[in-house]
Amino acid sequence: MPNISSDPYWWNAAPPQDFQIESWPNQVDVVIIGGGYTGFGAAITLARAGLDVVIIERDQIGSGASTRNGGITSGNIRLSFDKLSKRFGKEKAIAFYREAKTARADLFNFINTEEIDCDLQSCGRLVGALRPESLEGMKREADKLDKLLDIESTIYDQANLPNCIDTPRYCGGVLRDDISGIHPAKLLAGMCKVARAELVKISTQTKVLSVSQNKQASTDQNFCVETTRGTIRAGHVISATNAYTDSSQPWLRRRLVPVISEMIATEELGENMVRSLMPGMNMYSEALQLGHYYRPSPDGKRVLLGGRRMSADPVKARNRLVKGLTSIFPQLSDASISNHWFGFVAFPFDQLPKLAVHDGVFYPSGFCGSGTVWARWLGQKAALMVLNDLNGSEFQNIPFRTMPFYSGDPWFLPLAMNFYAFQDKFKTTTK
Repeated sequence: MPNISSDPYWWNAAPPQDFQIESWPNQVDVVIIGGGYTGFGAAITLARAGLDVVIIERDQIGSGASTRNGGITSGNIRLSFDKLSKRFGKEKAIAFYREAKTARADLFNFINTEEIDCDLQSCGRLVGALRPESLEGMKREADKLDKLLDIESTIYDQANLPNCIDTPRYCGGVLRDDISGIHPAKLLAGMCKVARAELVKISTQTKVLSVSQNKQASTDQNFCVETTRGTIRAGHVISATNAYTDSSQPWLRRRLVPVISEMIATEELGENMVRSLMPGMNMYSEALQLGHYYRPSPDGKRVLLGGRRMSADPVKARNRLVKGLTSIFPQLSDASISNHWFGFVAFPFDQLPKLAVHDGVFYPSGFCGSGTVWARWLGQKAALMVLNDLNGSEFQNIPFRTMPFYSGDPWFLPLAMNFYAFQDKFKTTTK
């Protein structure tokens, strides 16, 4: 097998970057921990409001989840509309889904307004169904979203599915036009460029050691952020680390379950081959708990596919992705893989995104694998909270719980993954 790179395919066009602060600041208005979509979403908003902002990044800008994902702007809420309605009531469920719709539109508006070249493709996303029962449930959900939120979907059965995709795997699918594709690393690089133009300070290769608050302080800088490069006093702190949260933030770490999501990229197949496989050139996913998500590369020459990691052995993990790829596209049984990489996504225990405040620190987090939309959106919302803007988020006051004796090491994850895999067996087509 040819040499396979462990770097994300996305880094070919936008590799991680380092930035240093020439003169270390003793105090700033806001310290943001983490330089991904969340951190820059907050930083740009705050800097444009006239605040002095510094981003502290443990590694490089572009080394984390923001450049390791599939670049699908789903803004998914993992719980169905019916489950949300049962837990919170119908009106609150509508509000959750309405915010997701607004967040997607806001991302597209930001990209266009800031003229960020990130290969934005308004192509829609098709979710493939493996059993007729699944397709019927998806139709009912799509009908609700259309009636309540004017989110239109197109239903495909087995007869007209080849208009979108050439595969024997699905019995049909649901296409939503409001979901698009981006180049995730180019988006982050563009956000970084915008932030630097607004004079946001950025320090990479800098680890935060501790965050403490002096509530009796006589100045506005009542937070003390200790880092490996020095100490900074700040009026506010926003944690934007999500699945990459370490022991310096124990409160958040205890409330998030980090999960490995990984992807492969094929060798260049050629535009004709890719278009023959995916005539719609859409974004794609599956109606399964542990289903795959996949797409054409922005240049239309490769297929990129991802999913949750099920094995600690990287070779076995890659083989599972390749098996998933060829189950969808048997035509690619001889295709080589150029890249295989992984990153972490974070799930709260209730599987809903969060915008929490604890001991004065703001925590936009828990995006449940849909951070391409939610990370920037909730980072921006955290910034608005700093600015005392009352235009809040529906995810702002949801309890952010943990479980006894949990410290951030998800020892129970293999059990949960096996349970989801067992559920998925009943959603696959009987041959």
